[in-house]
Amino acid sequence: MKFPIRRLSLALTVGLSACTVGPDFVPPKLAPSDHYTSPEEREEPTQDRILGKQIESEWGSVFSYEPLSALIHRALEDNYDLTAARETLAQAEEAVKAQQGSLMPQGSMNALAGRQKYGVALFGPSNFVIPPFSYYEVGPFLSWSPDFFGGGKRSVERQQALATYQHRQLDALYVELTANVVAQSVQIAATKAEIATVQRILDADEKTLRLIRSSHQAGMATPTDILNAQHRLAVDRALLPPLKQQYSSNLHTLSVLVGKAPADWKPPSLIFDDLKIPLSLPVALPSELLRKRPDILAAEASLQVASASLGVATANQYPALTLTANMLQEALTPANLFLGAGNAWALAGGVSMPLFNGGMLEAEKQGAFHAYQASLAEYHQTVVQAFSQVADALTALVNDADSVNAMKSVVDTSQSALALSMKSRAAGNTSDLEIETAHRTLAQTQLKLEEALTQQYLDITRLFVALGGSPLSNKTR
Repeated sequence: MKFPIRRLSLALTVGLSACTVGPDFVPPKLAPSDHYTSPEEREEPTQDRILGKQIESEWGSVFSYEPLSALIHRALEDNYDLTAARETLAQAEEAVKAQQGSLMPQGSMNALAGRQKYGVALFGPSNFVIPPFSYYEVGPFLSWSPDFFGGGKRSVERQQALATYQHRQLDALYVELTANVVAQSVQIAATKAEIATVQRILDADEKTLRLIRSSHQAGMATPTDILNAQHRLAVDRALLPPLKQQYSSNLHTLSVLVGKAPADWKPPSLIFDDLKIPLSLPVALPSELLRKRPDILAAEASLQVASASLGVATANQYPALTLTANMLQEALTPANLFLGAGNAWALAGGVSMPLFNGGMLEAEKQGAFHAYQASLAEYHQTVVQAFSQVADALTALVNDADSVNAMKSVVDTSQSALALSMKSRAAGNTSDLEIETAHRTLAQTQLKLEEALTQQYLDITRLFVALGGSPLSNKTR
């Protein structure tokens, strides 16, 4: 019976290739609590929390405002940072293919032409002289380095983890971009409303000043009353410039988010009163957050990069085999290259095994191990930071709801006081000055309510960001 050399060789190659040194990556096992906040902080907000519900991809529509969704779509199409992140991901994916290709046999076609003259010392005392001659070679060259100990496999794993990291970075940028569009749009609408409210305060101040001056002329008000009214008007006028600057700054930022220069783009009309507070908020469970937040998943991918790098450093301490083969057509003139007499070939195999390198390879392995431990610590830090951000957003929403409800009560009281003053004036019991004071008080409370509502909208946005938003879909990518 003939010994199956080829089968044995194939089995040996497969068996050796299956030997992969270094650690196999396993995601960290965490057992998070069922809650984000401590027991004393667990107050129920106005909105219902739907635990375990996933955020919809168009989470910007949470405020039920169509212009907001249109702006998000525009940003996803035209934002330059997002475009750059997409291309970076594509580059990383191509790098994976390149790394995988490096494990395959490599072939090339080589050609060589030269001219040579041997010295007389080449043949010793014979003093044989060979005249100068030309030579030509052409043929394929093959080489292959079998991945016996898995260094190549670990390199591919590392590159795949880097591509995964870029994917998660793209998802994180998507969440950040959509959140910024929402936040800037809310602030634009809110600032515009606040400017209008401040203008009503100024109108009341100016009417009050005119009434006090008239009273002074009638001998019913003092110069101090006039100065106080002027001071109040000046103080309230100082509210406008910061609001106008904030409005312009938000407009400029939003234009950049949608990929336009401020002078080349005009946003749609954004009306603050058209925004709606959602009745319910989807809140992922802590265990789900670990598989949802892009930054946590990016930290996990970074940890796998470190794990694979440790495998590469380990494999570098093992022998490496290289196989080469070439077939040549050789001749002294180009016309004789393919006549058959110049056929040549070569097969070679080489083994390289590190014996002494001054401890370099072991130091590289230990360095890779410490890099893995650092990545593991960074992963845990990312997780606890994520839980903290969700907790901050949830407690902020509780306080926001209390603040909004309190300010709504104040506004209702101010409106009732104004209505009573109007009735009293109709009966001749209230002066115009008291009416303008009531108008001013109402406008001031409305300004505070607008500020409280703005903060509530922004904190809802913060919650959606803290929960990881929704990963960028393949269609959007």
